[in-house]
Amino acid sequence: MALREGALHVKMLFCSRTLYKFASFSGARLLSKHVSSQSVSPKHPEIADDHLIYTQEHFAMKEALRKLIDQEINPYVDQWEAEGTFPAHKVFKILGNAGFLGVNKPVEYGGLGLDFSYSVAVAEELGSIRCGGIPMAIGVQSDMATPALARFGSDELKKEFLLPSIMGDKVACLGVSEVGAGSDVSSIKTKAVRKGDEYVINGGKMWTTSGTQADWMCLLANTSDGPPHKNKSLICLPMNLPGVHVARKINKIGMWSSDTAEVFFDDVRVPCKNVIGQEGLGFTYQMLQFQEERLWAVANIVTTMDSVIQETVNYTRQRKVFQQPVLHHQAVHFRLAELQTEVELLRSLLYRATGNDVTKLASMAKLKGGRLARELSDSCLQYWGGMGYTSDVPVSRFYRDSRLMSIGAGADEVMLGIICKYMDTLPRNPARLISTH
Repeated sequence: MALREGALHVKMLFCSRTLYKFASFSGARLLSKHVSSQSVSPKHPEIADDHLIYTQEHFAMKEALRKLIDQEINPYVDQWEAEGTFPAHKVFKILGNAGFLGVNKPVEYGGLGLDFSYSVAVAEELGSIRCGGIPMAIGVQSDMATPALARFGSDELKKEFLLPSIMGDKVACLGVSEVGAGSDVSSIKTKAVRKGDEYVINGGKMWTTSGTQADWMCLLANTSDGPPHKNKSLICLPMNLPGVHVARKINKIGMWSSDTAEVFFDDVRVPCKNVIGQEGLGFTYQMLQFQEERLWAVANIVTTMDSVIQETVNYTRQRKVFQQPVLHHQAVHFRLAELQTEVELLRSLLYRATGNDVTKLASMAKLKGGRLARELSDSCLQYWGGMGYTSDVPVSRFYRDSRLMSIGAGADEVMLGIICKYMDTLPRNPARLISTH
């Protein structure tokens, strides 16, 4: 029923398309006063009527996004990769105007009010961007830094931070990981001490995506000295406050076009009203955000893996070894067939997880996605030979970028711990905090 209602809603969106500044594509943004009864665009030839979760309207949204990517993002990817950053405010404004930064967020705060399956569809299409860094930054904006704010934040906070993030007027970042606390979120040290009607924040955050460009941070900090799973709060933190120091931009082996920062807080004062939801529930809220983040990451990477396989097919078809195309060697085309099968299995798991009680399935999908990305990138790069070892081809970029999949948003080992928890195979050890993720 939810999918059917979402389909009806988005059909109205596309029937009433706002004329975006680029005449060659239409966005998803709805102006309700222009709703009409005009039919949706003709059926896409590749769409099956019995798709597991997508309707005609999902594919219409994906098609509109693909046109935007081809016109406004992909032509500049090589330049932004070389520069080590991309203009987040410019790109997010384009996406925000078209409605792609809040498809499952409330309409009253600029979103489209659709179900999460539409976010999965958007994440899949963002996989057609020719690098990993830009989709990752977009995902932080739409599905990592803002879900808790949308669900639990006050009306005032939503107007100040959520609405401009959905519209692309503000860049968001997520402040969870620290030097000594990555996947072990309960071990963070950053503290927010209440003094009057303000928090005074001290500490630091590491590996902060979009940290050098962000206007605000969804910050996880300790707000009391209680148990580690009950003493944390999520706080909306403007990045221009006195005491916020972006210490450095971190150089990475991949995701070059996405700026990653180390941020320190030195007696930063934030109003207590900037707490998202209830004080002390930040750990729980962040665990909920992680589920959307993990599914988003899987949806994004399956599309990229499809592209890498196809580009490898094309290259090995024309590259010859021992007087015949590399692709004609049985070991090569059999291996590519195996990898494509694995990608399809991962996609099916993603669709099954979407819209369900997702913690176990999302963890399984995240684990499989990270491991398959490593396996696939290594195998495909091998078939490119010496060209695969250069930085000039997409397969080498994917080889670098995709390694993060098994580390970020919970390492593979954390995913295994979660899966074991649901299988009831974890040792009965109260110190085993991994089971709470």
